[in-house]
Amino acid sequence: MKHTADRQGRHVARAFCAALAAALCLTAVAPATAEAVTVNKATAKPNEDGGSGVIGGIDTRLTWEATVDEGESVDAVTLTLPQDGSFDGSTSRVTVLEGLKRKDVQADAKVDGTSLTLDFSEPVGAGDLLRVEVTNMRFPPEGGDVQVTGTATVDGQETDLAPSPAIAVIANTPLQALVNWLDEQPWVAAWNSNQFLGMFFKPQLLVTSFASLFPGWLVCLAIVVVAYPFAILLGLLFAFMKMAKHRVVRAVAVTYINILRGTPLFLQIYIMFFGLPMIGVNIDNNVLGVIVMAVNSSAYLAEIFRAGIESIPKGQYEAAESLGMNARQTMVSVILPQTVRRVLPTVTSDFITGYKDTSLLSSVGVMELMMFSKNLTTVTGNITPYIAAAIYYLIVTLPLIRIVSKVEQHLARSESGQGPRPKGPAKAEGIEGRDAETVDPDPAAEAVAEESRKAFGAARLKPRPAVPATARARMGAAPREEAQDA
Repeated sequence: MKHTADRQGRHVARAFCAALAAALCLTAVAPATAEAVTVNKATAKPNEDGGSGVIGGIDTRLTWEATVDEGESVDAVTLTLPQDGSFDGSTSRVTVLEGLKRKDVQADAKVDGTSLTLDFSEPVGAGDLLRVEVTNMRFPPEGGDVQVTGTATVDGQETDLAPSPAIAVIANTPLQALVNWLDEQPWVAAWNSNQFLGMFFKPQLLVTSFASLFPGWLVCLAIVVVAYPFAILLGLLFAFMKMAKHRVVRAVAVTYINILRGTPLFLQIYIMFFGLPMIGVNIDNNVLGVIVMAVNSSAYLAEIFRAGIESIPKGQYEAAESLGMNARQTMVSVILPQTVRRVLPTVTSDFITGYKDTSLLSSVGVMELMMFSKNLTTVTGNITPYIAAAIYYLIVTLPLIRIVSKVEQHLARSESGQGPRPKGPAKAEGIEGRDAETVDPDPAAEAVAEESRKAFGAARLKPRPAVPATARARMGAAPREEAQDA
């Protein structure tokens, strides 16, 4: 038993030694996989016209930096892009820094689609900073987080480079394709050569600004659409308060309306945004923007509603009272419907004013349309984003102005009694100076008219009662006496 255990132990020891020797042999013949270069960063120059993004499929500049590890020297570096990226047509520049001293190292560049190989004229030593700048290269058109990989040649052996930090690449959209097409047009170049046109109406920047400003436009619309219903309710409340019989209630309404109408909206915005936090009231900027716009508009709407209510004739109140309506029923069912018709154009105009006044919220950092335009103008140094913002405002204001004009014309015709008349197949004839109007026959009315005609005809055919002789004598004598007097 003892000899058997010894033999088994010797077999295990031999197997362990054989495995260790095989591992050492494989290590000796295998290529080096340790990283001899530490990748520091990889960045790309923005190529978005009017923006700060990097768009795939469009020429840009790649900057790649790495540091050679201690005890190593690098003879060549190969940078590799993901599929659909390209180094074709690119130019590269290599910079080697030893501390703060720049070393004169040349590189022979070889491009093969997604790969760029740089063979150095002399090895890059340990601790040196290696910077590679590649211009006119392109990232994959589909975009995404792109990492630059590759290999480094160290002492004749290739070692894999660690993937670089990810570069956020924007997908090449049809909008960007349109911008690229504009860049190639001679007339666009001639247009932009004019100082005024190029600064205010640059076609490429105008196209990209529409996409960039769209989120701000939605915020602008959301603020005014949410704020205005609250402004209408507040306006009605203070309109009734101003018409109230109690002096204190009227004084409160007058003070509220006069202060808000008599001070600039810009000042009210600053008080709300900077004053409320000082007293411990912290509200989201967008919500606070809705509040300040609703409060400001309510003062103007209060005067509009008050004037509209007071313009209704007193006869309407008397007629409603004669029908047994109380004050609330009269106001809700009779007065307010007529008031709405009269003030609708003015209210719509006030809505347009409030929509444009949301631009003042950009002064306190609300990310609405004008704030987006301001940021884009700062990045591009061009005024064209403001022109794009103006077009966004006109998209809403011009149709509303047209609607207000139509409503005013309709109300004017209604007030003058020139509203539309009913039309039908039958025509009324015999009216001079006016076009014949058609009227639909009413069966019930026709039946009543027929009965009336029959009754009238029967009355004409009925014999008259006999008149007494004395009465006939008196009826005949009177005319004769009058004739004699004449």
